[in-house]
Amino acid sequence: MPLDPQAQALLAQQAAQKVPSPAEMTPEKARKLIAASIIALDAGDEVAKVEDRTFMGPAGPVPIRIYKPHARAPYAAMVYFHGGGWVVGSLETHDAVCRSLANQGKIMIIAVDYRLAPEHRFPAAVEDAYAATEWVLENTDQLNINPKQVMVGGDSAGGNLAAAVTLMYAHRGRSPLAMQFLAYPICDYNFETPSYEAYADGYNLTRGMMKWYWDHYLPTPQQAKHPFVSVLQAEKLDGVPPALILTAEYDPLRDEAEAYAEKLKAAGIPVTLKRYNGLLHGFLRQTKQIDRARHALVDIADVLQQQIGA
Repeated sequence: MPLDPQAQALLAQQAAQKVPSPAEMTPEKARKLIAASIIALDAGDEVAKVEDRTFMGPAGPVPIRIYKPHARAPYAAMVYFHGGGWVVGSLETHDAVCRSLANQGKIMIIAVDYRLAPEHRFPAAVEDAYAATEWVLENTDQLNINPKQVMVGGDSAGGNLAAAVTLMYAHRGRSPLAMQFLAYPICDYNFETPSYEAYADGYNLTRGMMKWYWDHYLPTPQQAKHPFVSVLQAEKLDGVPPALILTAEYDPLRDEAEAYAEKLKAAGIPVTLKRYNGLLHGFLRQTKQIDRARHALVDIADVLQQQIGA
């Protein structure tokens, strides 16, 4: 379908403001640009409580932010990993998304400020993501969480990390997670899919940006097909939890995410795949500009609640 008029207006606004691409900057400058852009986003919902904490990760303390919903304990919970190509993004850039997921889904969100590349290349982010999930599972009593209702989730690179965490558990013969929520996730090191060809430039996320992110994330190109990097390359999917996967029509990552959904289905994993036609990569953060982004958060909450039996 045609590009959503509000998404088109957002692109026009960015073009008029001559917003530079992160790929034209150093990682430090790109992070400052993303941080400064928060002012244009919706502030997000009020939740019952927000608490900043740390836990001891594999390389030192890892900051987390806990969003307590307006709901009755014990809570269902999601360990959430922000997007940003493993290079940019923070607890602040995805604060509004986490607030909405907590309120709409009536679940506790534990957002993780994992280590970023290129200072910390693969597997640092994956190790932090796994350690954060382990910390939540080990502290369900303290957090007042139902241990049978712990999920992982994330958007873009964060979706990649969430999927990788589920694979790590499956490879280690453990299945402690109730669900995985992947919003327009990075699933494969492949720049030649039809969606990459169609939307390589001009639609928010570009092929050039993705190459820049990958170059900063991977220590060597040879690791690109590691299953915890390109989850679409995973051969063993036994024990992976049910998935909710969102894609956007005008997104170069669309095809690889939908291919991963089909691969999970073929392995017998229950999958809900929702493509949002007319929308762009990253639309969940654009609730202030795009009405359908708010509607999508309601859709997500409905599926999560059905899955956990809320």
